[in-house]
Amino acid sequence: MRKLNNEELNRLSTDAFKTAEKLPCVVVLDNIRSLNNIGSVFRTSDAFRIEAVYLCGITATPPHREIHKTALGATDSVKWQYFTETENAILKLKSEAYRIFSVEQAENSITLEQFVVGRNEKIALVFGHEVNGVEQSIINISDGCIEIPQFGTKHSLNVSVSAGIVIWEVFKKYARFI
Repeated sequence: MRKLNNEELNRLSTDAFKTAEKLPCVVVLDNIRSLNNIGSVFRTSDAFRIEAVYLCGITATPPHREIHKTALGATDSVKWQYFTETENAILKLKSEAYRIFSVEQAENSITLEQFVVGRNEKIALVFGHEVNGVEQSIINISDGCIEIPQFGTKHSLNVSVSAGIVIWEVFKKYARFI
């Protein structure tokens, strides 16, 4: 085995990425305080061609040195928009026929492996504050909650880790239609 060099990876240029077909999925960051988490979510969103990232509330926006440190340029390729209130982002998405799923431990949540996405379905995934999670008011207007099963002593994962797990699983669910 030999590690591939960058030229062999056939990566899209930023311009090509912007015009490439995207996964019909928007990531919504609900009051994320860590700039490193924000950058990591951008990088994961780039890797799986997420349609857009919506930054809400206290979530910082590019350009920012600390976001760039983990995004490694993904803030230039992934479309993003800022909303002062997460609810406004959700209402915009609902008006565009997106189904909204908060990633949260909640009553009647769907486990990630049980989550199903339809062929032409557009979804939004809401990830919440590192300590407090997704705001209850946002859960109230979501179409459902997705929960990542956990089997250890801790009751949560880092938000960028959660985003990576969920985005990968959602990508696999859409991939069956490609």
